[in-house]
Amino acid sequence: MTSAVHATGLVKAFGDLRAVDEIDLDVRQGEIFGVLGPNGAGKTTMLKMLATLLTIDAGRAEIFGVDVAREPHRVRQLIGVTGQYASVDENLTGIENLRLFGRLQGLSKGASRETAATLLSQFGLQEAADKPISQFSGGMRRRLDLAASLITRPPLIFLDEPTTGLDPRTRGQMWDTIRGLVADGCTVLLTTQYLDEADQLADRIAVIDRGRKVALGTPDELKTSVGDSTLQLRLAADADQTLAIEVVRRVLGEEPALTPESGRMNVALDVADRAADVLIGLRQAGVGIDSVSVAKPTLDEVFLALTGHDTGEHDGDDRQTSSADSDDYALEVTR
Repeated sequence: MTSAVHATGLVKAFGDLRAVDEIDLDVRQGEIFGVLGPNGAGKTTMLKMLATLLTIDAGRAEIFGVDVAREPHRVRQLIGVTGQYASVDENLTGIENLRLFGRLQGLSKGASRETAATLLSQFGLQEAADKPISQFSGGMRRRLDLAASLITRPPLIFLDEPTTGLDPRTRGQMWDTIRGLVADGCTVLLTTQYLDEADQLADRIAVIDRGRKVALGTPDELKTSVGDSTLQLRLAADADQTLAIEVVRRVLGEEPALTPESGRMNVALDVADRAADVLIGLRQAGVGIDSVSVAKPTLDEVFLALTGHDTGEHDGDDRQTSSADSDDYALEVTR
């Protein structure tokens, strides 16, 4: 079976910055493929390259066997794209937006009207059909934007951080919607910086950091790769973090993942009993601990182990992002 997405050696540079640095991808038909990484990792840039919105500097990409660089117009007929922020028209109602997108996609008046009504029902927006977009909540805007990308029912959907800024309840509704798309026969390539989102939705996950793919596997495979258990420590405020790292190296021969700002340390364990050895070593060395727990690895631990830092998903909305990974989808390919 032809892959939904097959890419080898993708490169995109902005001056001296390699936003995407020789990334390979193979997305199977009918799966939700997650691309996990922090802001500025290159996720959005890579997605734009696959969606024909940015030129490919090096490497090659195919969508259902169609070359992205050579046949961009054919590729655009196979994909739908939803960016991080709703691209709907504020001056129109919900149903007017969908009818407009339908007409822009070449549907007749009757077909665009019928398709708009069907999508509003599918996404639970019937009661808001005649409301102006300015009265929509953030979650309603996201659902409408996703509905607009499905006007022509493309077999492949690119979702770039689709739940950014949504409350937990609305995020859960979006997750159900995404699962429904796959149940209806779509393939989804999802970028996210939310660890729980990747864990809940993705069949397989590619972890990207600083423009490079650093890991690939199912959520369970990635968790197993960092050990059967994880010792989670929060060092005391006055603890010597360098000494704590040295103790773990001496006891286990492993490099712990440390977040210096919070004093949080994660130590992968092949056997949960080894946690006691680490704690005894830290106590003998005089390293203070505020809290400790042993648990099965999470994607958070995976990301820390692979990159040495977390995804920054809790850093707030004022993070600095590189121009290479901006959220500008002014030329949505599905519009």
